[in-house]
Amino acid sequence: MTATLPRIHPPTAPRSPVPRLRTAARRHGPVLALFGALKLTGFLSFLYLLSSAGDYRAKDPRFGGGAHPMDVLGTWDGWWYQQIALHGYDPQLVPVPGATGLITLEGNSAAFFPLYPALMRMVMAVTGLGPYGAGLLVSITASFAAALGIYAIAERFGGRRAGLAAAGLWAVWPGSGVEWAVYSDSLYVALAAWTCYTVMTRRWLTAGVLAFTAGLNRPTAAALIAGLGIAALLSLRRSEDGVLRPLLAAALAPLGLFGYLLWVGNRMGDLGGYFKLQSGAWAHEFDYGRQTLDVLTSVPVGRFGDYLFAYPFADVIGVGVVLLAFALLPLLLRLRPPAILVVHTVLTLALVLGSQQIFANVSRYLLPCFPLFLPLAAALRRLSLPVQCTLLGIAALASGSYAGYALFELGVP
Repeated sequence: MTATLPRIHPPTAPRSPVPRLRTAARRHGPVLALFGALKLTGFLSFLYLLSSAGDYRAKDPRFGGGAHPMDVLGTWDGWWYQQIALHGYDPQLVPVPGATGLITLEGNSAAFFPLYPALMRMVMAVTGLGPYGAGLLVSITASFAAALGIYAIAERFGGRRAGLAAAGLWAVWPGSGVEWAVYSDSLYVALAAWTCYTVMTRRWLTAGVLAFTAGLNRPTAAALIAGLGIAALLSLRRSEDGVLRPLLAAALAPLGLFGYLLWVGNRMGDLGGYFKLQSGAWAHEFDYGRQTLDVLTSVPVGRFGDYLFAYPFADVIGVGVVLLAFALLPLLLRLRPPAILVVHTVLTLALVLGSQQIFANVSRYLLPCFPLFLPLAAALRRLSLPVQCTLLGIAALASGSYAGYALFELGVP
């Protein structure tokens, strides 16, 4: 009787990553190419307007000026972020001697959340770039990540062409001039988009980590955190999601935001110090919409002296953006999107429009309301790709003015 020897199988070769890379390139390459082409068109248009007008040469290098057009991208808030990346924080409430008006405190870097300058500092250490170059690199990279996140969400509603249209709208939307500047907006929108997507795909712990990180980037992350919390509570009705993961995500999400506010308050010796700084140094506070109402009732009749911080050209664009948002919101609700998209969008609108601020900034403050792109993307998908690209291309060319120049040179971004 012959013994049967066990059959020996040759070792399995590890799967090559090349097929997966090819699949990812086929799926995401067109999105990145479309967004990049549109963004580059608007960016070059913006630089051309800066160069041809030349007004930036007469302005302070901190406030929209510089020796070269590219310098403008690191001014205003960008100057503060560069200082944080270089020197860190020293939170203080320092009164302006003798001040009795809106501005009673000296500006302090603690008003700017830490995630973006921390990434700048990391890039500086790795690449040897200065704070300006590091800030641009972080913002540009984050803008592409945001485009992919917006694409992924829109694709679930209207297919691939709607996803492409939504990513294209992110490139040309009013306020998009800050996406390729030393500003934290692209990073926040990237985190918000992927938080929403991971909630929609029920990857709760990933969503919680992303929302936690977003809370270290912008105070309006409160809207995103609330959206995740409500989505987590609603998910408890679905037994397949379990209880632990949604609740852990909801518990983790607010820790970044609250942690930074508490740290600033502790360093200042006043737990409400962050909000006192915003109000006293930047006249930025929640006023239940009084400032917005003043603007909406003054700008349409050409009365630019009847409200605070008037910048006529930028304010007209801001009013148009607000009206467009109000028109798109019911169309978004008709699509019956997941709760996180609705809550995040509605609360972001409420936080932005309910605040006293420089109204010219509204177009960029509303960039996180990217779910409003979904109804437009669904309409654009019915067009052929060449027509869609032509329309978006024209908008990209014009965005150099309405989304870039209007912010940096005709307003205060």
